[in-house]
Formats: sequence, C-alpha cells, structure tokens
Amino acid sequence: MKKPKDVDEYISGFPKEIQKLLKQVRVAIQEAAPQAEEVISYSMPAYRLNGILLWYGAHKNHIGFYPHGATMEKFKKELARYEQTKGSIHFPIDEPLPIALIKKMVKLRLAEHLKRVKRK
Repeated sequence: MKKPKDVDEYISGFPKEIQKLLKQVRVAIQEAAPQAEEVISYSMPAYRLNGILLWYGAHKNHIGFYPHGATMEKFKKELARYEQTKGSIHFPIDEPLPIALIKKMVKLRLAEHLKRVKRK
C-alpha cells in the first residue's frame, strides 16, 4: 500500500469487512480522546496531542493497536488472550473487537500522556 494522505484513504484501501473494523477502532478512539488530532504516522492512522498518543492499523490476520507499552502493562489481565509484542496488541479480524477495552486504554494513555507533557 502506498502512503495514504489521510485516514479515510488508508481505510478505503482495505476490503469492506476490514474497513468496518478500522472504523470501529477509529470511532472508539475519537470518543475516548476527542481533543486528539487524527494523522497518518508511519503510514498508519495515529492520534496526536502534544506528540503521538497511539497508532492502529490493519494487517493480514489482525487489527494492530499500538497504545504504548506502559498502557498495555496496566491492562495485562484483559489483554492476556491477545497476541502481543512489546508495544502492540493484535486483535484477530475474525472476532468482535473489544471496543470498551480499547476506549479504556485510550483514556488511560491520554491521561498518562498529558501528565507527562505537563511535567515538561
């Protein structure tokens, strides 16, 4: 996929069933962090507010969600069933997305980020 100019273009580059999942994640993030600006970073959708808060994106078998390792650590129990890397969570495309959990992680990530920015 070529670098998309915006999130709409990014989402439209995927099959309809994947678009639906990406739109669900997008809405969840926008509801949990309405003050954050939607951007493309590393060729993926991201949200920024005094720096990047998080990313998400579609992959062959999962929706990747990249909130930050410290945020993931706080939700260790809830995330135990999902494949993870140091900074990403893989939500399988053949299962319903945990939208409430995504919102909780976004809210925590936003609060932690704003605290850190305020300290600077």
